[in-house]
Amino acid sequence: MTSTTDPTTVAVTSAGPHSGAIELPHGALQRPAEMRRNIDVSGLVDHEGGLLDRAVFTDHSIYAQEMRRVFAPSWLFLAHTDQFKKPGDFFATFMGEDPVLVTLTREKKLKAFLNSCRHRGARVCRADFGQTRNFTCSYHGWSYDLDGKLVSVPNEAGYPESFERDDWGLVEVPHIETYNGLIFGTWNPSPIPLRESLGDMAWYMDAMLDHDDDGTEVVGGIHKWVLDGNWKLAAEQFATDWYHVNMSHASALMVMSPTGKGPRDEIVHRTGRQYVDPNGHGAGFPVHTKNRFDAKTVHDHTDYTALRERLGDARVEGPLTNGHATVFPNFSYLPVNGSIRIWHPKGPDKMEVWAWTIVDKCWPDEVKQAQRLYNLRTFGPSGIFEQDDGENWSECQAIAAGFITNGVALNYQMGLGSEREDGRYPGTTSELYSDAAGRSFYARWRTLMNTPAWHEGDAR
Repeated sequence: MTSTTDPTTVAVTSAGPHSGAIELPHGALQRPAEMRRNIDVSGLVDHEGGLLDRAVFTDHSIYAQEMRRVFAPSWLFLAHTDQFKKPGDFFATFMGEDPVLVTLTREKKLKAFLNSCRHRGARVCRADFGQTRNFTCSYHGWSYDLDGKLVSVPNEAGYPESFERDDWGLVEVPHIETYNGLIFGTWNPSPIPLRESLGDMAWYMDAMLDHDDDGTEVVGGIHKWVLDGNWKLAAEQFATDWYHVNMSHASALMVMSPTGKGPRDEIVHRTGRQYVDPNGHGAGFPVHTKNRFDAKTVHDHTDYTALRERLGDARVEGPLTNGHATVFPNFSYLPVNGSIRIWHPKGPDKMEVWAWTIVDKCWPDEVKQAQRLYNLRTFGPSGIFEQDDGENWSECQAIAAGFITNGVALNYQMGLGSEREDGRYPGTTSELYSDAAGRSFYARWRTLMNTPAWHEGDAR
């Protein structure tokens, strides 16, 4: 997609021979500037002082601006490579609120398209995943191949001579890249490379994704559920918030402890580090020489010596197991149970959670099964930890729109000034109990919200 001389008009693209240029003009259509007026959010985020205005969770205009300035230009998680084994395999997901289809073409190339027919706009595929030769709209029968090209139009003779199928292919996501089994896409026609966007965050991700040359795979499908709450509440918690664990998850920790009385004091008051990325990513993790996987079957099978040789002591004693992380804006993961998830925005006060369990491909089936079950019991839709988190986010959202409540600032000051280069973990880190990555998350959000995206030219 390319910017146009008129900042109020969005140029989009179709698949086909000219998809590299990715410009499809609207013709005589032109949107009024009032429809795309942007808000200066500088006063809503005080990164240096650690304060946040609750309007970032409730205002509909801000939410609409997020779609065009945060989600449209960012690298967004789409799927895992293990979901695509044969040509024609596809997976339906979202980029922001835009429905997209990720598919493997006959040339075994990953592509993604807007899941919307160019005729009247209905989805061309209503299945969540599967295998196909073509995507056919059930409204009027327009059909598209795996490369997004329009290949069949009922009553095509009724269209004018100027009608060309090549002009009406599916709108293609211009850039798809993978990182250690994870597929990301962006609508930005000239993005910085994915690896560069990840920066030092990739080192922390590798503690979960790069245990051996075989990589990871998905087990157990995808679990989906809807929560009341703004998507940022979940994304920032996974980036920055170990602080809530002992309070919010007290009952779960008690149930899981060997004595039934809760974990030992040295576990409750663990020390660790929190990675703070300038691009808004974040990761927190306890640090201990004997950090282990929680599922006993997984722990017993794991060769920690081999992992130390591949990943180094710092990763094995830190982000390999217990911990939390977010890749900005809305992809998060938990290494200890193999959980990866996306927080799909569904309005300023609602999100849809999609969660996968990933495991090392080389693990025996019984070890994979043990990890899958452990993930379901803890962070599945009815998991003993997941329910605590969802209730917290919904509670925060439920009262945030009150007139007085909405004007009361939120405190993100824990660990203020503690950020530093610690010499052991890449990049800037803070204490385990800190809001540092949260402050960085919202600083990045503020920057993107106040920066014209690729489709706006120099408009503000």
